[in-house]
Amino acid sequence: MKRRTPPDSPLLFDTAPLVPDFRLELKARKAGHWPVAGADEAGRGPLAGPVVAAAVILDPKRIPEGLNDSKQLSAQRREELFVQILATATVSIASSSSTRIDETDIRKASLDAMRRAICSLAIPASYVLTDGLDVPPGLDCPGQAVVKGDARSVSIAAASIVAKVTRDRMMARAHAVFPDYGFAAHAGYGTAQHRAGIEKHGPCSLHRMSFRPLRKGDDGPETDELIPE
Repeated sequence: MKRRTPPDSPLLFDTAPLVPDFRLELKARKAGHWPVAGADEAGRGPLAGPVVAAAVILDPKRIPEGLNDSKQLSAQRREELFVQILATATVSIASSSSTRIDETDIRKASLDAMRRAICSLAIPASYVLTDGLDVPPGLDCPGQAVVKGDARSVSIAAASIVAKVTRDRMMARAHAVFPDYGFAAHAGYGTAQHRAGIEKHGPCSLHRMSFRPLRKGDDGPETDELIPE
């Protein structure tokens, strides 16, 4: 059997980074669903603070330039896009507290916050695109979970920015109340500074006591990330 000659060019299309666009929204619109909302959350991994979800319905004629996964943007660029999104889109935000996270689990608390954000939109969504593997239960409309959705859909990217900026602002305010942990610097993630603060001062009311290393016996769920997004 004749052997294939290996290609003489790199796999450019396999390695190129994803860039979010409006194709998933237009596909839903073609199927008769409009308007389409994108939804995402921020703060699954931290040791402290809420998980924050956002839902965004973009105006196709006024989509801010540069929308992307919030983790791919600088803090300054996220703030700039946050202002533009709020000025041009329909936006809703909801959160689940550390208490809610401990009473259920981080997945359920995240999905519940996302559901409440979607259901609170001033303009009801006909279809929802969510980041990740799950569509929140209890919605009044159909939806689609999109893996790496914040890098594929501009609506989800917009929601990721709104959720991230909102949560970072909340944790900066929390720093004023609980200055011993450095929340303004790390937003509650398990950095060395944060862990040192817990070791010295013990946990506060914002800490997720079901997360390691806070849970007694150190057998709780590990955090998704140990550094800020």
